[in-house]
Amino acid sequence: MTVSQKDREVVRGLARQVMEIAALPVQDEKRAMWTKLNRLEKVRPMVWINEVPWDEFEEEELQCRSEDEFCRVVETGLRTSLYLWRHMRTDMVVDPVFYTNYVYHDTGFGVRAETVRGESAVGFGALGYIPVIKTDADIERIQIPKVTADWEATERNYEMACTLIGDVMPVQKRGVCHIWFAPWDQLIVWWGVTELMTDMVDRPAFVHKGASRMVDALIGRLEQLEEQGLLSLSDGNHRVGAGGLGITDELPQADYGGGNVRPIDQWGASTGQIFSEVSPAMHDEFCLQHEMRWLERFGLNCYGCCEPLHHKVNILRKIPRLRRISMSTWVDIDKGAEALGHDYIFSFKPNPAVFAWDKWDLEVARKDLRNMLDRTRGNVVEIIMKDLSTCRRDPRRLWEWCDLAVELAEEYA
Repeated sequence: MTVSQKDREVVRGLARQVMEIAALPVQDEKRAMWTKLNRLEKVRPMVWINEVPWDEFEEEELQCRSEDEFCRVVETGLRTSLYLWRHMRTDMVVDPVFYTNYVYHDTGFGVRAETVRGESAVGFGALGYIPVIKTDADIERIQIPKVTADWEATERNYEMACTLIGDVMPVQKRGVCHIWFAPWDQLIVWWGVTELMTDMVDRPAFVHKGASRMVDALIGRLEQLEEQGLLSLSDGNHRVGAGGLGITDELPQADYGGGNVRPIDQWGASTGQIFSEVSPAMHDEFCLQHEMRWLERFGLNCYGCCEPLHHKVNILRKIPRLRRISMSTWVDIDKGAEALGHDYIFSFKPNPAVFAWDKWDLEVARKDLRNMLDRTRGNVVEIIMKDLSTCRRDPRRLWEWCDLAVELAEEYA
């Protein structure tokens, strides 16, 4: 690896700043708080923000100054961490390490979506999907992806990072810590929403065949990741499901002796967002029963994302080792709080639309958060702000929301 002295100094300077932050006592304090939350122990509501619209941020402190392509990747990661710490800290944790990922190749499922793109005045747009799964033969086109580890590229990236910053910031290789499992999120772009809703009534066997085939493909990919040693432990500073950080002392399993990480040593997750307006019975039949084949493999589990689940907790109780349930902005908070009790983390998702309005109104956000916190005093709560499509190019809206959310969470300690 050959980089200019300028690039080297830029990246190493940022790494030193991150290491100074990572050494602060508050990092261990936050790790302990997330551990308590994930054990369902008493702790104040935890706050985290992710899925930030970085393309709308134009501050100087986020602008890369290195020229080498690899340096810019490392620099971007470091600058993002520093920016979050300075302006949107919430309950984030900063690790004293830089991770390089295992590299592997995946052939995909063999089916391509047909899309129509929408437009928006604020820089993002929706996609329309044209159904491509209509017959049994179409379902048969869904293939198990072939996974191939690329250890040469993995080692090359690791060595490059070590050469660049290794004497300033430890570098570690890391595999797949957590998998976002949402079979119907993928299937629906091939199937069509109206078509699925009709098929559940008119062609239930066809729906089951499609769901089973998709889960087969995803499990096949998971098994290859495990066999090739591409999984890593899932007890650390990374998101799990649609929720907060996975920091826990309950993983890996007691019998884990090193070597290839197994799914049972990781957090699992699933979601059936397209079943938002489907009855609990149909959600169970056409979604959850298929997801169970995945969820039973993992040591701890999360369920849900944007779908309201306050009235479906009873069917979710069958999920083994379920620990957190997403309570989206569409839930009935009182019913959700009663249904979850102290059995699961109430993973609340405030409405991100507040950031998209022409005029920013922090008091609306305050009212929303306080309303939830008042009604969930008996629950184990996390506040996860996500799904931000825009902040109208005004990042300070996010800064103010983060400060507010932590302030209120501390009031309810």
